[in-house]
Amino acid sequence: MRLHRLDITAFGPFGGAQSVDFDALSAAGLFLLHGPTGAGKTSVLDAVCYALYGSVPGARQSGQGMTLRSDHARPGTRTEVRLELTVAGRRLEITRQPPWERPKLRGTGTTVDKAQTWLREYDGTAGVWTDRSRSHQEIGEEITQLLGMSREQFCQVVLLPQGDFARFLRADAEARGRLLGRLFDTQRFADVEKRLAERRRATEARVREGDTALLADAHRMQQEADDAMELPDLAPGDPGLAGAVLGAAAVARSTARERLTVAHCRLSAAESAHAAARRALDDTRELARLQARFTEARQRAERLQERSGAHREAQQRMERARKAEAVAPALELWDATEAEHRRATAAEAHARGLLPDSHADAGAGGLAAAARRAAEELGGLDAARRAERRLAEVAEERAGLDRQERADEDVLSEAEAWLADWDGVRAALQTRVDAAQEAATRAEQLAVQRAPMRRRLDAARTRDQLAADLERAQQQADAARQRALDARAHWLDVKEQRLNGIAAELAAHLTDGEPCAVCGATEHPAPARKVAGHVDREAEDQALAVCRRAEERHTEDERRLGHLREALAAATAEAGDTPTGELATEADRLEQEYARARRAASALHPAQEELRRAEGEREQRLADRQQAAVRAASRLTRRDTLEREQAQLRAELAQARGSADSVAARAAQLERRAALFTEAAAAVRAAEDAAQRLKDADARLADAAYRAGFDTPQAAAAALLDPAAHRELQHRLDAWQQEEAAVRAVLAEPGTAAAAQQPPADPATAERTASAAERRLREAASARDAAARCCAQLDRLSARAAQAVRRLGPLREEYDRVARLAALTAGTSADNERRMRLESYVLAARLEQVAAAATVRLQRMSSGRYTLVHSDDRTGRGRSGLGLHVVDAWTGRERDTATLSGGETFFASLALALGLADVVTDEAGGVRLDTLFIDEGFGSLDDQTLDEVLDVLDSLRERDRSVGIVSHVPDLRRRIHAQLEVVKDRSGSTLRQRGV
Repeated sequence: MRLHRLDITAFGPFGGAQSVDFDALSAAGLFLLHGPTGAGKTSVLDAVCYALYGSVPGARQSGQGMTLRSDHARPGTRTEVRLELTVAGRRLEITRQPPWERPKLRGTGTTVDKAQTWLREYDGTAGVWTDRSRSHQEIGEEITQLLGMSREQFCQVVLLPQGDFARFLRADAEARGRLLGRLFDTQRFADVEKRLAERRRATEARVREGDTALLADAHRMQQEADDAMELPDLAPGDPGLAGAVLGAAAVARSTARERLTVAHCRLSAAESAHAAARRALDDTRELARLQARFTEARQRAERLQERSGAHREAQQRMERARKAEAVAPALELWDATEAEHRRATAAEAHARGLLPDSHADAGAGGLAAAARRAAEELGGLDAARRAERRLAEVAEERAGLDRQERADEDVLSEAEAWLADWDGVRAALQTRVDAAQEAATRAEQLAVQRAPMRRRLDAARTRDQLAADLERAQQQADAARQRALDARAHWLDVKEQRLNGIAAELAAHLTDGEPCAVCGATEHPAPARKVAGHVDREAEDQALAVCRRAEERHTEDERRLGHLREALAAATAEAGDTPTGELATEADRLEQEYARARRAASALHPAQEELRRAEGEREQRLADRQQAAVRAASRLTRRDTLEREQAQLRAELAQARGSADSVAARAAQLERRAALFTEAAAAVRAAEDAAQRLKDADARLADAAYRAGFDTPQAAAAALLDPAAHRELQHRLDAWQQEEAAVRAVLAEPGTAAAAQQPPADPATAERTASAAERRLREAASARDAAARCCAQLDRLSARAAQAVRRLGPLREEYDRVARLAALTAGTSADNERRMRLESYVLAARLEQVAAAATVRLQRMSSGRYTLVHSDDRTGRGRSGLGLHVVDAWTGRERDTATLSGGETFFASLALALGLADVVTDEAGGVRLDTLFIDEGFGSLDDQTLDEVLDVLDSLRERDRSVGIVSHVPDLRRRIHAQLEVVKDRSGSTLRQRGV
């Protein structure tokens, strides 16, 4: 990474714009950044860090956002840092602007603009700068990736803070570990330690959880086995837990199986007794059932004998009904035919009543002929109907032409009246548009004048206020100056009075025999005495304090007076010499004219819209007038055609309708006549057919009654039964037969008759015996089930315990392995003799590389005397790994770096910083660091050592590096010709480049 140019504006102590040409400074290899204390040397380095990372180094990070802004900057100047550099073969330009509180563009007060960042890259082929990004996050990630270092690493490697490395030399192992951990990013090794510790805790929890589950299964087995299993007192984590549980489970399973065998034997005996009792109960119940069945059958036979007469009458009635069923179809046919004949006769009478008298007695053929004649005449009226409909259409079309003619006349008259006034209307609207357009132009001109006038007016008011404040401040400063002069004169007077009486003050402390503090004599023959009005030291100190307070007040008033003068000059430059009243009057006049112009200009759009609508309406009126004229010409031709067609249609219709009012009325008459004749002919034919069918039905009914054995059809009809009566009678006959058959079957059963001869059965006694046997069976089955369930539970729990023991074996091995690794990486294992944590071990290797790289330069700076070595010895009871010692070649002894003197500590820390820069650079992927800065520390070196240190720094040019030394040591100004000087004054610091 090589810096080319840095531009600073309103940043830190720099109130204006400043530029640094690092290319010119780096040409000499070494360049000096110097200036008085507080001038802003470190702020130049802060600007480089802020441009790259968007924040400043170390403890100065509180200076972010708007606090980066210079107190000397003008209100309208925005803080900005621009850095041009080459990194990884790419030439980039980074521009950063922090948040800025600026005056509002309109009104009073301030507003905050957000921070902005730009990244550009130089295209060497095209010779132009190309924008890459404006995102803070993207630019930050891009720069960090290119440099390969975080902000902390950059500040430690490129902006070498010597004070930090001096503390590093004297720090303990823990402090060194924190710094090296930030630089080399060993967090991943700390994460490994943390991960192993977490895995150890997790594995331990899993092992403990498995032991707890195994112990819980053991307690459940003990509950299932009751008193057959004894479990010793065990806890999760006991080594013998698995063996004890499995042994106790085996004993419990053996005892449970013995109990199950005994329960099976008891159940078999109970089942045999229960089966015998159930057979005896079934036999007793069967005997009781047969005896009750025989008694019931004898009672039912007696009831059948009592109802035998009614049964024979029902049989005879059913026989006559079956014979009458052969006549039923003929009866149903005769009833239907007779009803149909009555309906046909009534329909014929009704149809003949509607006919004309001339056809009242006509037969079916005559009526059909009359109907055909009426239909033929109706068919001849179709053409007349169409003519009648067309006549109505023609009349309606003529009425429509008349209405259209009246509407067109109204359109023409209205269009002519409107078009007659068009020229005047258009001229008026155009005048309104032109006036509004002129007002809009005037408003734009006035708007340009308003903002400068308002700024001048605000500046003039500020100028007047500052002038009054300046006059008061001047008076206050003059008074403060006079008070300061008076206080100083009073203090000098008091001091002179005290000096005049100092002998008496000294004599007050003399003691006989003790030497005088002034002359040393032990005798004091005539000591001075205090006179009235003597001034002591307390009075002098009080006068001095009053004098200093007066001078501080005078300085503060003078500073405030200077600020007011600067502000007044700025306001006067902005407002000029014009009085505020005149500016206010002119501003009010501009505002009023602007308001009037805006109001007049607001009518531009409505006027333009109204003119556009008027022109559109004129075009529409012209088109309507032309279309009305065309329609009037076509109407004349159409009206003549319709009048001729109307006369022809009227003649045709007069001939077709005859005496009727219309063709439709004539057609309706013919339709009704044809319908009457047709209906009457059909009714006559239906009546004749019904009479013939009735005669045939009478003959068939008489023949059916004779064949069935009835004297008359009426007798057959009386013998018929309706369906409900037939079903009821049949049901009674069937019930009688079924009951009679059932009684005979029961009385004929051999078992039933034999059971009736035996003594009465006793089912209650047999049921009590069977219940007792069933109770004993249930008890035996429950005991057998409990024993079987106990065996099954013990088998299941034992299998689960065995599986848990097999599963816990690998888990215990994993816990032992992880616990050993965690203890080893945490430095608590007995195998880790030096108690080094993994992160400390890695940092120790890095520290050894840094010590080796630093020794190369330290030996040259110390003329071969000192060598830095890494030590991993333990200190006291602490852990080892990050010790740093120095080997003194003059004494041959190795001692702690904290024993180095001030100058030795400086060049040792410088060598350490340069070595650390080399190692971190290699760690960052080989990114070249062509520009380094070394901050302070050279004042503690003698001339010879300073020459040696400068030779070492100058040798860095062999790697094409340039080194900037930040110091205010005067001797360095004579030794280093390329210089960047920071000059401070009341208006802010400035930068000057010398020797380039």
